[in-house]
Amino acid sequence: MTSDEARRLTLGEIIRRQRELAELPMRQLAALVGISNPYLSQIERNLREPSDRVLEAIAEQLHLSADVLTAEARRDEPEDLPEMVRHIRRDPDLTKAQRLALEEMYETFRDVTRAKRRRGTRTE
Repeated sequence: MTSDEARRLTLGEIIRRQRELAELPMRQLAALVGISNPYLSQIERNLREPSDRVLEAIAEQLHLSADVLTAEARRDEPEDLPEMVRHIRRDPDLTKAQRLALEEMYETFRDVTRAKRRRGTRTE
């Protein structure tokens, strides 16, 4: 696999590959994590995003950290992603919900500022 291919892996694909490397059948990992087999399948196919609790449990069963799993998936972030958003996404002291809320607020503030500039309104 080339480095370009590795960058395109999603969180679900990474979880699936790690599960396969650990030689764990999907049903067994789902049972160990305490979730249903269909739910794990949806996570692996990127149809659903796991909660923080589920991600932590999956990572624990695969003998990895949740941060490692999400960091691997984030390698596909666009290069033009604002630095502030990168910092928010990587802050280990925030929950996923907090990260999403902060990112949304940041983008809203930026949009408002850009709109004011277009109208010629001063920003403070």
